Amino acid sequence: MTPMNVSRYNLYSEHLIRRYGEKVYKLPVNLPGTCPNRDGKLGTGGCAYCDEQGAGFEALSSDLSIEEQLAQNRVFFQKRYKAKKFIVYFQSFTNTYLPFDQFCANMEKAAQGEDIVGISVSTRPDCINDQYLDFLAGLQDEKKIDISVELGLQTVNYHTLLSVNRAHTLAEFIDAAIRLRSRNLETCAHIILNLPGDEMADAVENAKVLSALGVKYVKIHSLYIVKGTPLGEAYLRSEFEVTPLEEYLDRVVAFLEYLDPASVIQRLVSRGPFNKVLFSNWGISWWQVKQKIESRLEEMDTFQGCRFNYLNGRALR
Repeated sequence: MTPMNVSRYNLYSEHLIRRYGEKVYKLPVNLPGTCPNRDGKLGTGGCAYCDEQGAGFEALSSDLSIEEQLAQNRVFFQKRYKAKKFIVYFQSFTNTYLPFDQFCANMEKAAQGEDIVGISVSTRPDCINDQYLDFLAGLQDEKKIDISVELGLQTVNYHTLLSVNRAHTLAEFIDAAIRLRSRNLETCAHIILNLPGDEMADAVENAKVLSALGVKYVKIHSLYIVKGTPLGEAYLRSEFEVTPLEEYLDRVVAFLEYLDPASVIQRLVSRGPFNKVLFSNWGISWWQVKQKIESRLEEMDTFQGCRFNYLNGRALR
């Protein structure tokens, strides 16, 4: 049993306070871009669920420079939350899918300022290699900041990855995570636990694979369906049914139970662009879904890592 008044999962905000001694806020940077699954390098049309805006629909305009975005966001967070420490977050599109020199310049700009304690770079697992990672590791050591790379995996089920047109398999994620860990760069994995075709067994296997790879951070996304996407068109044609809310809650709980308790949960639920979604969070607010997950953990008296007992030769114990 987890002690009273202790979170039942490893909450990101609490982790940041433990690491840095106070609250830390992310400064989002939205750069214009694309990905190899859109421009023809690996595929066209993008992932079946992906909006053309990528993940940056709540960010500042990508027409602004990195410096301008950081300055505006810094002023906002300082004024609203009295924030003193920040992580620069390159959020939208595939930020390592750039010429090496341009990527390095972007990271150098982000690493300026005594109040910057980290950088988080969002990308695909097939869009990083040793050259990019060696640079990030060197920048981390030089600036004495923490650098994490956010990898969109979504699911370990390679059949589902194919059906949603991810244009990579599980192998590329495993390779990227191993290369990151060997350089003391932290990995954040993005997971969608209710993709069409996935089941409860996939939710559990997601947790097991991430744990075996030593993934530090996890963002759990609830599937939202955007107008004009291939998944949106399939939804309108009634080609699949969205996982019911009660089953989704069960999948999240099971995922957490099997996940290494040292992994940090950055997000339990997601939300899409309000005026463009066909489906999002079963018609209720994202925070209500979050509350339902937390309530389910309480009701079941369960917690993250309680089933983390399957690595290091379980059959020999």
